[in-house]
Amino acid sequence: MAEEIPVYLFTGFMDSGKTTLVQETLFENNFGDGAKGVIIMCEDGEKEYNVDKLKTVNFQLAEIEKEEDFTSEKLKEINDSYLPKQVFIEYNGTWGIDKILEAKLPEGWVIVQTLTTVDSTTFDLYLNNMRVMMQEQVFASDVVIFNRTDDDTDRGHLRRMIKNINRKAQVVYERKDGTIDQRPEELPFDINQEVIELSDADYAIWYMDAMENYRKYDGKKVHFLGLVYNPEKLKKGIFVPGRFAMTCCIEDTTFLGFKCKYDKEEELPHKSWIDITAEIHVEFAREYKGKGPVLYPISIKPAQKPEDELVYVS
Repeated sequence: MAEEIPVYLFTGFMDSGKTTLVQETLFENNFGDGAKGVIIMCEDGEKEYNVDKLKTVNFQLAEIEKEEDFTSEKLKEINDSYLPKQVFIEYNGTWGIDKILEAKLPEGWVIVQTLTTVDSTTFDLYLNNMRVMMQEQVFASDVVIFNRTDDDTDRGHLRRMIKNINRKAQVVYERKDGTIDQRPEELPFDINQEVIELSDADYAIWYMDAMENYRKYDGKKVHFLGLVYNPEKLKKGIFVPGRFAMTCCIEDTTFLGFKCKYDKEEELPHKSWIDITAEIHVEFAREYKGKGPVLYPISIKPAQKPEDELVYVS
């Protein structure tokens, strides 16, 4: 059995900070303890590698300049030439991410972590104009690093947009001076209220926070206007209240709902509107593939369909 060779994949558009992140990892964090490694560079950005400096941490540099040259054969050639014990791939942000994810890697190579760098000042521009490429990168990422942030950066907006694409991704904010911004994010509602009152504008924000940080909502009570998901195929005693959310265009709508245990669920017509107050219990749920927030109704009242049925992730 071949020795496992860890592969770290760095994605992101040109000048998003990939090269800087790779160099910080190698030179400042003493990564790899001197094990022989290779960086496969797939684009030339503003920052360049110093080959002599790389040698001080036992790394070498290989290049793949064209997308059509990024093949299994080329990767095997690099492996045979450099015989690395660890591999960093600085991937070209305009190449299809499926090319690397579906490639037959050299024997022993295993992608152990994918990191995506994003310039916070151009994120919305890229998301609006190169949406598919951006979504593909984020969807495949374990860690999304927003750099060039400051006190005026709307971190909540950035986080919600990432979590809407990839809920499991860790989101990190790096300030312009290179330090990590670890301030807690502010929420537009008070979780210490006896009953957390959620407006339509708050719902998507609350949903993202509750799914990621469910422990802090254990035992809390919440009140919101919800759409009932209760088709006949759903298990008895269960329904799902929620809202359809839109990110930026009508094609990008998704239902954001919570598992709700209710013994009178047959009284709630599918796609009806309700005014619901419920207590949140953190439980294991197959639907969440682990623990998450499960709602237990305190009161449910019929409600009128709102003028705008959508809530917005922004």
